[in-house]
Amino acid sequence: MLIELQLKYKPHYLFENFPHLDLLCAFSARIWGNMSLFYGDTGNALENRKNFLKGLGIDYRGLVCTKQVHGSLTRYIRKIDSGKGALSYANAISDTDALITDKKNVPLSIFTADCLSVFLYAPKTPSIGLVHTGWRSSKENITAKAAQLMQEKFNAKVEDLYAGFGPAIRDCCFEVGGEFTDFFEPEYLIKRDARYYLDLAGINKKQLLAQGVKDKNIFDSKICTSCRNEEFFSYRKEGIGCGRMMSVMMLQ
Repeated sequence: MLIELQLKYKPHYLFENFPHLDLLCAFSARIWGNMSLFYGDTGNALENRKNFLKGLGIDYRGLVCTKQVHGSLTRYIRKIDSGKGALSYANAISDTDALITDKKNVPLSIFTADCLSVFLYAPKTPSIGLVHTGWRSSKENITAKAAQLMQEKFNAKVEDLYAGFGPAIRDCCFEVGGEFTDFFEPEYLIKRDARYYLDLAGINKKQLLAQGVKDKNIFDSKICTSCRNEEFFSYRKEGIGCGRMMSVMMLQ
């Protein structure tokens, strides 16, 4: 389901079955370095962003970034928002975990290290959405809310919507407490040896299917950041000081 392209001998990943008519979308790997201006070693973060985005044809100075808070707020991004958080975390859009836009040449971004990035694309509108979701945001149905807002704001038809899931911690590794049975349905809590493991991707896929997104239009990278920690940052494996990958999306 993925295309791995080489930029200066470093891979970045695209969704193979997305209809890339007017779209740039990708996510970085550890080899590109930390992309966050807030978490981990931030000393080279701007240069890392610049190098990664240059290969995609995106000016890093126009990046739209947010202060992610594990909430469920989705914001509509306009041309005037271009560059917010691109050069300084203090200037990023506050309290936001999902972005949508129908504007061309406005690159949306989120940053993850175990949480799931969800790419949303309505090619007939055209419009896009980019979602940062961990268990808290998934509990608040953020992916469904972002897809719904795209329908309302852009008249995007849900049957035409595509979705892609980036790297995230998977149910093989995402151990949670028994209290999670109060938050999520049993089918997304895998029990092994009296322990519970959460299927974050499965929860978000269900949200999209419930909205009316076609199953054949949902693509999953199936990458576990914990299992493949040598390639991707993982908060669970590395702790609070770990870096972040970037997911980026832009209409051309």
